[in-house]
Amino acid sequence: MTDSAVTVDFCGEFHEAPKEGVLTIGREGDLEIDDNPFLHRHFLQISHEGGWWWLTNIGTTLTATVADKKGLFQAWLSPGARIPLAFEKVTVWFTAGPTTYDFDILVGNPSFTSVDHEVLLPTKSGETTVGRVAFTPDQKLLVVALCEDFLRREGAGQGQIPSSAAAADRLGWKVTKFNRKLDNVCQKLADAGIRGLHGGPGKLASNRKARLVEHALSTRMVLEEDLLLLEDPTGAES
Repeated sequence: MTDSAVTVDFCGEFHEAPKEGVLTIGREGDLEIDDNPFLHRHFLQISHEGGWWWLTNIGTTLTATVADKKGLFQAWLSPGARIPLAFEKVTVWFTAGPTTYDFDILVGNPSFTSVDHEVLLPTKSGETTVGRVAFTPDQKLLVVALCEDFLRREGAGQGQIPSSAAAADRLGWKVTKFNRKLDNVCQKLADAGIRGLHGGPGKLASNRKARLVEHALSTRMVLEEDLLLLEDPTGAES
C-alpha cells in the first residue's frame, strides 16, 4: 500500500481504491461481498475528491456503521450520505437480511489519529458505563449474547445475530425477559442519541438487534474477554 493509498481488507483479501475512479462494494462490483439477495448490487463506494478519500452509501435502503479502530468515533451512514476517511483504520459494519458483515478500510496517510481511551468503566454497583450510558449486568449480558458470534470470530467477515428466542435460551431466560431487557437497552441508547434503536412503526426487533450489535462492536461496548460472562449467565444481577 502506498503512502496515500486506501485499501479495503475483507476476509484477508485486499482491494486498493484507485485515485482516479471509484471502488464499488456490494453484491456485485470491485469488491463482491456475498451473493446475499438482501444486499444491494452496489452498496458502498470509495472515491478520491477534493484532496480527500470518501466513503459513500450509494444504496437505497441499507445503512452502515463506521468506526475508528479504538471505538472513539462512530458514524451511521444512511443512503446518500458520505464521510471522509480521515483515520488510519476504520471498520465498517452493515446488515443485509439475516447476516451482518464487516470489513476494514486502511488509510495510508490519515489526517487524524485516535488517542488511547478507556471506553468501558465499571461502577461500584456492578453497572458498566459506556459514554453517558450505564448498563446493569443483565443488560451487558444481553449485548454479549447478541454479539457472541462476532466476538468469537477472528478477523473481518460475516456473522449471524441470534434470534430473540435463541439468545434467551443461551442465557437461560424466558423470551419475555429477554425482550423486556432488549427494550431497556435500546431505550437507554436512544435516549443518549444513538439512532436506529427506538421502537415504533417499521422498527422490527431484528432491525433493532442488528443496529445494537453494530453499535456495540463499533464502540467496543463488548470485548472478547466479556465472553466469560456467558459461562455463568445466571450470575448476573438484574
